[in-house]
Amino acid sequence: MQQLIECVPNFSEGIDLSVIKQITNEIEKIEGVRLLNVDPGKATNRTVVTFVGSPQAVVDAAFLAIKKAGELIEMSKHKGEHPRMGATDVCPLIPIANITMEETAQWAKKLGERVGNELLIPVYLYEAAQDNKERSNLSVIRAGEYEGFFKKIKLPEWKPDFGPHEFDEKRGATVIGARDFLVAYNVNLNTTSTRRANSIAFDVREAGRVKREGDPINGKIVTDASGNPVSIPGSLKSVKAIGWFIEEYGVAQISMNLTNINVTPLHIAFDEACKKATERGIRVTGSELVGLVPLKSLVDAGKYFLKKQQRSTGVSEKELIKIAVKTMGLDELAPFKPEERIIEYLLKDSTSTKLISMSLWSFADETASESPAPGGGSISAYVGSLGISLATMVANLSSHKKGWDSRWEEFSVWAEKGQKIKDDLLMLVDQDTAAFNKIMEAFGLPKSSEEEKIYRKAAIQEATKFAIEVPFKVMQLSFQSLEIIKAMAESGNPNSVSDAGVGALCARSAVMGAFMNVRINASGYEDKPFVDEIIRKGKAIEESTIQLESEILKVVNEKIGV
Repeated sequence: MQQLIECVPNFSEGIDLSVIKQITNEIEKIEGVRLLNVDPGKATNRTVVTFVGSPQAVVDAAFLAIKKAGELIEMSKHKGEHPRMGATDVCPLIPIANITMEETAQWAKKLGERVGNELLIPVYLYEAAQDNKERSNLSVIRAGEYEGFFKKIKLPEWKPDFGPHEFDEKRGATVIGARDFLVAYNVNLNTTSTRRANSIAFDVREAGRVKREGDPINGKIVTDASGNPVSIPGSLKSVKAIGWFIEEYGVAQISMNLTNINVTPLHIAFDEACKKATERGIRVTGSELVGLVPLKSLVDAGKYFLKKQQRSTGVSEKELIKIAVKTMGLDELAPFKPEERIIEYLLKDSTSTKLISMSLWSFADETASESPAPGGGSISAYVGSLGISLATMVANLSSHKKGWDSRWEEFSVWAEKGQKIKDDLLMLVDQDTAAFNKIMEAFGLPKSSEEEKIYRKAAIQEATKFAIEVPFKVMQLSFQSLEIIKAMAESGNPNSVSDAGVGALCARSAVMGAFMNVRINASGYEDKPFVDEIIRKGKAIEESTIQLESEILKVVNEKIGV
């Protein structure tokens, strides 16, 4: 299983696109790296770049990018709203797949050492890559910024982890580390006042503000017994925030880093910013994401805002994202394109969804063609997805039915369960065809030598097992869908009872059709105990399905009455 690391370097150039392009060209030179996003900001004069790949490839690409940025960016002339200290200001590595934070931190140290030794740029480690926790916080390291670092770097406690003990006038210094996924998020305000934006930022950020006597701005700082300033914590954990004015947009913003979206998710940060802004007579007009965002952040946000409206959360992923974007105004300053901003969408292999990405017409044509795939297994999965889609439709209609307001949440739960089964069955449409293709590939392996024959036979058996397991999963999911279909037939919107009935017919067909594929593929698998057990389970599911379908159709026909 491939290890994947994400790298999100921030370069101190957001205006000259030719400079940015030269830097990203260096990243794309490295095989095994995929450039996901380039997000320049004119007001901040800063570009956030996101790429992903194997650890060594990511380190190689990051090194080349840092080198090129140092050649092209002149820090002595740099101006921008965002705090910065170097041409490559910060370069975090983030574990994505099959790699621990500890392993990622070691790769960050390797990158830092290489940049310091070969490029002679002062390097500071941060977050998980920094052993000295007194200097692991990025804002603490960067305090004083570029202008203040000529003196700061001379202090013994601020000796770089790697590279020279002299500040580089042209390139500045670079902070390299390993951290969890961070969401950079700006909230737009209907004010031009940086001071008021900062006040809201202090209200929400975890660090809060320094406590003062009397006047909260000019009053005397309150200290504890040891003489240390006393802080008033903000309302949001795992959130860093400052206020600034963005001349490009003509508005002030609260610029937030959500350092742990499991603690404070996107939608909570937005709502809290709205609340604190309102308390100060200011209105939030929208927001913007900098760089990429996990799919879960927007899906969770969509569900959160639908629940506040007492509407069903059992809608499609696409609809949930749309609700999140519109509610938080993520498209206020620029169009928000999910396919370019959601990390999972950028990493998705288009071949894994080839069939379900087709139009209905194209899918039917592909099925009817002389190619043996997609075959009965894929069609069974698709029929099953249509069956549960009908039940989910009934749940959503029932949730929004006039006079049934007290039951919206009950039907929302059913609809959300239905959406999950629908999505899983749709993925199995392509997986069943992929399973068939694996068998064909295995049969096409060479068989000239005894060794090749042994390898070929093992590959055929492995592919055959996969080809049994996929339609069996279709059976299980389609059978599960009958629980929802039955509930909708019995208690859903009576005007849609026939839709529940058709859903039951689809689910029954999906189970029986998938079982045919289980059986025909099992005939070529040599593990008899496995085959016996899966056939036994399949028969039980088929029998239960037929019984449940009969019960549902009885309810449906009685309600139709004609």
